[in-house]
Amino acid sequence: MLNIDDPAETEKTPAIWRLAFRPFFLGGAIIAALYIPLWLVTWFMPQYSLFQSEFWSKVVPLWWHPHEMLFGFAMAIVAGFLLTAVKNWTNQPGMSGKHLAFTFFCWLTARVLLLLPFDIPLLLPALFDSLFLGLTAFKLWTSIYKVKQWNNIGFPVMLLLAMCINLLSYYALSERDFTLSNHIWQAMIWWMAMLITIVGGRVIPFFTAVRIKVEKSAPIPLLESALLAVMLLLVIQAIGQFIPTAIEQWLLVLAGVLHLVRWGRWNAHKTLKEPMLWSLHLGYLMLPVTLLALAWNIENLMMYRNLLHLFAIGTMAGVCLSMISRVSLGHTGRNIYEGPSMSLAFASIALAAITRAIMPTVMPDYYQTWLWLSGGLWFIAFGLFVWHYTPVLSKPRVDGRPG
Repeated sequence: MLNIDDPAETEKTPAIWRLAFRPFFLGGAIIAALYIPLWLVTWFMPQYSLFQSEFWSKVVPLWWHPHEMLFGFAMAIVAGFLLTAVKNWTNQPGMSGKHLAFTFFCWLTARVLLLLPFDIPLLLPALFDSLFLGLTAFKLWTSIYKVKQWNNIGFPVMLLLAMCINLLSYYALSERDFTLSNHIWQAMIWWMAMLITIVGGRVIPFFTAVRIKVEKSAPIPLLESALLAVMLLLVIQAIGQFIPTAIEQWLLVLAGVLHLVRWGRWNAHKTLKEPMLWSLHLGYLMLPVTLLALAWNIENLMMYRNLLHLFAIGTMAGVCLSMISRVSLGHTGRNIYEGPSMSLAFASIALAAITRAIMPTVMPDYYQTWLWLSGGLWFIAFGLFVWHYTPVLSKPRVDGRPG
């Protein structure tokens, strides 16, 4: 592959700013590890919370929690992954140095502004969030456009769509329209599911085939097109609510079945000895399980909301954790399968999903206990990543190459 970096310039850049996966993976993992315990303490034990009551004067907790998990944690991982991947896809220079530092600064500033213990104009965090997403989308667009790589042009479009949805979420907060907020969170959950559908469909069968030395399962065009169409419909339905419940239920069933058929072709059963592989397969499997479970419980609002966490924790966070563990090793010159042991972290995130999504319904008398247990497992998962990977992400590549 063409090396488009100038080593003399790269050497002058601190390691953390050499490619986007470094600050965004580390930053995303740190707030993931901290925000869930912070949310639980603030919600259930406000007398011990770090925040004063004024914190909630504009930023309502039921808005802050899903917003920061989606647009804070998950979107940082998405940006780090896409900004790193587009360099490999296009052989164009990756975002680095002061441009990367400023983009990360925008992401971080939005997070900090939402934590300030006094009233601030919501326009400020909205502005920095939009700059973060807009700059990420612009970098992807310019790199892809230069080489006319149209098969990847959907990624910057998706990020611009996310930017618009995020602005709508700030509007909903300013208007105290929490019905709209709930629609937005649902839409972003399906947005994340659609992104995982696209990226997961590319990388999971490829990684699996290379490692276990089998032929990669060729995608079925009709299946792939149908999946993307159904997932896009779910995003639109979440905000617009234009489809009758009965039809939405069948859309969930169809999406779940199609995902199961797709996943079943990827040789998941042959990956049980490789945590870097089974974690991806397990995370992806929780997507169709969530879709089918939601279809079954579509009239049960409480169960429906609990089950969304099966995707949010099991698939979204689980796939993110597995991918950042893998990418951080590969892009720093290390052997992907000889890095820090993350089996406990991968198992913890899967157990956190089950504990949060299912146990409150099975044993509702212990609802708070299940949430604390799930939060503890979540903290273990991302805490282990921060512990093991901070040195990996903050130091130069072990092979001396740029990046």
